[in-house]
Amino acid sequence: MTDPATGLTAVEVAERVAARLTNAVPAAPTRTVAQIIRANVLAPINIVVGILATLVIVAGSPKDALFGGVIVANSVIGVVQELRAKRVLDQLSVLSAPKARAVRDGAVIELGVSELVLDDVVELRAGAQVVADGSMLISENIEIDESHLTGEAEPVTKNGGDEVLSGSAVVAGTGRMLVTKVGAENYAVKLAEEARRFTLVNSPLRNDVNRIVTWVGYLIIPVGLLLASSQFLRRDEGWRESIISTVAGLVGMVPEGLVLLTSVAFAVGVVRLAGQRCLVQELPAIEVLARVDVLCTDKTGTITEGSLAISDVHMLGNDDPVTIDAVLAALAQLDPDPNATSQALNSHFTETTTWTVTGRVPFSSGRKWSGMTFIDSDGHDRGSWVLGAPENVLTEAYSGALREQVETRAALGERVLVLAATKSQFNDGDTNLPAARPVALVLLEDVVRTDAPDTLRFFAEQGVTVKVISGDNNVTVGAVARRAGLDDWANNVNATTLPPDGSDAFAEAVEQGSVFGRVTPHQKRAMVQALQARGHTVAMTGDGVNDVLALKDSDCGVAMASGSEATRGVAQLVLMDSNFSAMPAVVSEGRRVINNIERVASLFLAKTTYSVILSVLTGVFALAYPLRPIHLSILSWFTIGVPAFFLALEPNDQRVSMGFMPRVLGRAVPAGIVIAAATMTVFAIVQLDDSIDSHHARTVAVLVAGSVALMNLYRVARPLNHLRGSLVLTMIVLFAMAFVLPAGRDWFELPVTAAWAYGVAAALIAAAWPLLQLGGRIAERDKLHA
Repeated sequence: MTDPATGLTAVEVAERVAARLTNAVPAAPTRTVAQIIRANVLAPINIVVGILATLVIVAGSPKDALFGGVIVANSVIGVVQELRAKRVLDQLSVLSAPKARAVRDGAVIELGVSELVLDDVVELRAGAQVVADGSMLISENIEIDESHLTGEAEPVTKNGGDEVLSGSAVVAGTGRMLVTKVGAENYAVKLAEEARRFTLVNSPLRNDVNRIVTWVGYLIIPVGLLLASSQFLRRDEGWRESIISTVAGLVGMVPEGLVLLTSVAFAVGVVRLAGQRCLVQELPAIEVLARVDVLCTDKTGTITEGSLAISDVHMLGNDDPVTIDAVLAALAQLDPDPNATSQALNSHFTETTTWTVTGRVPFSSGRKWSGMTFIDSDGHDRGSWVLGAPENVLTEAYSGALREQVETRAALGERVLVLAATKSQFNDGDTNLPAARPVALVLLEDVVRTDAPDTLRFFAEQGVTVKVISGDNNVTVGAVARRAGLDDWANNVNATTLPPDGSDAFAEAVEQGSVFGRVTPHQKRAMVQALQARGHTVAMTGDGVNDVLALKDSDCGVAMASGSEATRGVAQLVLMDSNFSAMPAVVSEGRRVINNIERVASLFLAKTTYSVILSVLTGVFALAYPLRPIHLSILSWFTIGVPAFFLALEPNDQRVSMGFMPRVLGRAVPAGIVIAAATMTVFAIVQLDDSIDSHHARTVAVLVAGSVALMNLYRVARPLNHLRGSLVLTMIVLFAMAFVLPAGRDWFELPVTAAWAYGVAAALIAAAWPLLQLGGRIAERDKLHA
């Protein structure tokens, strides 16, 4: 075994490095830059639009390929956001990377985690993080916080030979440990390794949009072949004109703007949340949190701050409270190895003590008490005092009313210590406890984050069930839940008594319970999976390595920036200030995205509907296509794209309801049918006059298609407010300018045609309004029944 005093020699270190026995830890499971770019650029819809734009350019009409700009915009938004999130996390990992104090060649040196080797001797001090598994060689009242690994909030005292796990932290005392495992063999790394595979968050909105794109993709090939054959073979048009007409029909079918707008809406939400110090790693994550109906949250570091506070000092006799406060302040401030209790006392009693310690017995987990003898600045005796667990400090006196008080407080989840006075003097090295008189009960409790009650109340008001799952004692967890405002806090369950994971009884117990204690990391994951199997959308919040598995398998994982790198790596959302109150803002952004995208999706799918109908009609009957790609650009800009952009960014905090696809299609399909019928009708009627060719007939076809689409925009934008009213009016004016201004007519290929043709167009536009209204009423009726 390595000598604790001298550690390894340089030669021994070199031998272990050569044997690859170093503490190199695998990186967190995030996507590489190449994977991010490939996933965003080579999206199916980008490929489809890219092919169509290339065909138009090859046909010699680059102006008609303007629609291809959506590929660039869609790719840039996705890539920039994911790279930004990756950069912030990488920087955070560097800043939070722990260091180790290793003993080598008799000297203590500071090393990076990966520089440690097997059999290194590591010096541990209060505040240090344990970066590798090992065993204690020397222990001087050392206490280890293993809450990130087990969820147990109470520090554990380690003696010589005891196992120490990576991911834990030293909260009191000093010591030296021998590194017995390195790299992937460490406990924390093994736990994180189970969640290493990167997976995208499941987004119902993205799934619905992708489903629409898939349907269109299936339609494009047969409709494209039909349209191309009719234009090239049956109408005997040249290959260039045939390609342009075919692309005009196909590009209108692709709702490329809907995909782009969804990305933009998510990206705007990400920017807004960044202002509240919430890092979104995947764009759709803000949507998923808006849909959750169960929120599972860890206790330590999430609902609580991970520290203790004095809740009360309950006097047991007639001692002077001022003197007792001075005693507690001296016990805390004069402790050379402060633990969590000393730190809580120090925070509570802020007046600096002037006393001096003349004798001391340090705290140990075996004794569960500490003692000090004091004199004041004038040399006067200030007595000897003991602070510790009542059952250990008091023997014969621990009975009756006093014992009942202690047990009542403990049942409420408080940590109870007793301060006792003794007439004996403590000397350094003493371990025997003299007879002591109980003076006061010191009550401690976990510090609940100030924002936790409001956040839990928000989710309860939104119909979200909150479940607290922790590795700590279930009574303590229940008490914290009570102080955090959870209604069903008394329904706390010791997870060691639960049925086997995966059983129906286990799922039922998880469904019915609200507070769970003594939960293992694998049980946390099993709980999330059980809730999902019962149809719930589950979010999980946590900060420790013990939360990684549950975070990874949840529908939306939320990590605290102050937590472990593994949790930050698998979570979709990272709260940079570890601020629980940021979550309602995420929900609001998700609602804005979902509700507004639903509002504007019908505009895009109406275009898809009328493009499909026009393509089929022209293909089957070998007619000229009534629109060119440049016409679809003006229709997309002024009746869909620009207004949809502003509508999608409006505030919208309505609760999300199921049935996105049926409601959207219920509005879009009737509108698309009306637009297609009116467009094809006017295109056919005006060409009955031999003096009007297809080129001039397309002018009134665009006029009718755009006018009816603007009426559909007005219907979708209702009820109008100042923004929506101004938006609709502006789009009408811009669309009209394309017909009125010579430059507009030239650019968009809208030559002036016969006056009577405009009259026919006006009549068809007027006739389309009641038909749109009818379709709107049908959609609203279906919405009420949804």
